[in-house]
Amino acid sequence: MHVSKLSLSDVLFLLLTFFCCNTSSLCFSPNSLFGMGNPLLDISAVVDKDFLDKYTLKPNDQILAEDKHKALFEELVKKFKVEYHAGGATQNSIKIAQWMIQEPHNVGTFFGCIGKDKFGGILKQKSEEAHIDARYYEQDEEPTGTCAACITGDNRSLVANLAAANCYKKDKHLDLEENWKLVEKAKVYYIAGFFLTVSLESILKVAKNASENNKLFCLNLSAPFICQFFKDNLMQVMPYVDVLFGNETEAVEFAEAQDFETKDIKEIAKKAQALPKDNTKRQRIVVFTQGKDDTVMAMSDKIETFPVLKIDPKDIVDTNGAGDAFVGGFLSELVQEKPLDQCVKAAHYAANVIIRRAGCTFPEKPDFNCPSA
Repeated sequence: MHVSKLSLSDVLFLLLTFFCCNTSSLCFSPNSLFGMGNPLLDISAVVDKDFLDKYTLKPNDQILAEDKHKALFEELVKKFKVEYHAGGATQNSIKIAQWMIQEPHNVGTFFGCIGKDKFGGILKQKSEEAHIDARYYEQDEEPTGTCAACITGDNRSLVANLAAANCYKKDKHLDLEENWKLVEKAKVYYIAGFFLTVSLESILKVAKNASENNKLFCLNLSAPFICQFFKDNLMQVMPYVDVLFGNETEAVEFAEAQDFETKDIKEIAKKAQALPKDNTKRQRIVVFTQGKDDTVMAMSDKIETFPVLKIDPKDIVDTNGAGDAFVGGFLSELVQEKPLDQCVKAAHYAANVIIRRAGCTFPEKPDFNCPSA
């Protein structure tokens, strides 16, 4: 019997095929993960008490900018040594997912609205450095949204000016053929609840497309006020939600708004899972974090709990980005079609890394090892 010898190219091809089938990061393409939300340029600096007093800021607080804060952002840049980062809840999560994945670049796509200004230019540069494919809708009516982090000692006073982030337009951006093609390329979609206040029609278009094509649409409750004051918008989107995220405070507020008549997080997860769903091929998954307590997940017909990674309280620097990081870690495994318990492990790891640092920032590479599915 004649056995032909394999050429070097044949061997390389076989090796590459084997490697690709066993390494998820080579088996999905750029733009597999899609996010849409409120992009903000995070501007952080160590400031003095006089600066806080001038703008009547508390040392440890989170507020929306008022008229009296308008000059704050430019003064911060002129007076102190600042660091810039691409921010905003959804963009943070897409950024974290990309960091966890590493290669290929641009797995995450992000849509949102910015201004045609200096801060918009910096935001584009920072999203590029984070290796996400940010396709911003640029307009000149409002300036780019910013979030100033004024640091004094261990305290951070956050002042957010949404500005352009509030101006996203479906017809001016999402509906454009070249942009919609990127939506169609994705297999996992994520939107934070904050965007329900900006463009419900854009969310519904993406959510319905995901449902019709049996792809995964994920939503975050994001804040108690979303559950309370934007309940109608939230419940218009809920039938298309495959994965619902939230923390314990948001879960309780959601339960109250929905008349669930319980404050038990596991019960709330079960009831949220049972809400009407458009795509019946997938049962909804509900994931509620509880700070240092176990994460609760409703999946299939059971409730599971997952302990978070232990951390010495003195190692905690800033918990503001923990929720965004949790979702980013979860999405990084979900887009690779890993089991849900691995998604939670990655979520806990990412959150554990981020709370040790100021802002939603991370080291160059993750040190996360999870067995292949």
